[in-house]
Amino acid sequence: MTSSDAPRLADAAEIAVEQGLTPARISGLYSGREQNAAGETFPEPVDKRGRARLWDHAEVTKWFAHRAPARLAEHTPPTLDPETLLNAADASRYLGYKNSNQVTTFVRDHPGYFPEPDVVEEKGTAENPYRRQLWKVRTLKEWMATRPGRGRRAGARQSPPLPDVPVHGDPDELLGASQAAALLGFKSIGSFSSSLSQGNLPLLKETDGAAEAGRQKGRRRWTRRRILQQAAERPRKKK
Repeated sequence: MTSSDAPRLADAAEIAVEQGLTPARISGLYSGREQNAAGETFPEPVDKRGRARLWDHAEVTKWFAHRAPARLAEHTPPTLDPETLLNAADASRYLGYKNSNQVTTFVRDHPGYFPEPDVVEEKGTAENPYRRQLWKVRTLKEWMATRPGRGRRAGARQSPPLPDVPVHGDPDELLGASQAAALLGFKSIGSFSSSLSQGNLPLLKETDGAAEAGRQKGRRRWTRRRILQQAAERPRKKK
């Protein structure tokens, strides 16, 4: 693994800030991992900085993203009109997350895990443009009821099928996450997102562009050439 492919490392303090917790709570999640339920064990640290443990940032982020803490299960969202639009920070609070950036993290680091925004507003100026993403309360409630990971109920909506993407196409065509997942042989965009966040697809760490319009504007894009190169290097699981 080259230095450019090395995972980003984070200590308990850095993780705590991102997750809206305390460093002691992060250390407690690790030290109490033996008492955690199966499948919920907090990741092992991968290095040290002095006496401080260091974790693979992507691995820990994924763990929090797919964990449904009891406080979320017990959280009762405020009563709002289903058509009310909420920005990412308000949506995070509505869903019960202490970290107001949690939805932003989902959208940025875990494509396919969180629903697409219902409205995207173009803001700012020509020199300094930015986008504001908004979700309807109805969309958030549906996601809460079918959230992937722990607590997912029988009958919950399944991820949409991946598109049929031709291998022999323009090698310089920019493709999105669902198309990349299909070419790489993943069964869902969620499994692709998980593998990408864990650093298992190093050639896709660098992107070749971004979507320029519509709901997907700003989302990562890779050339078919780069995706196929990653597919060639991706180890195949034995049946």
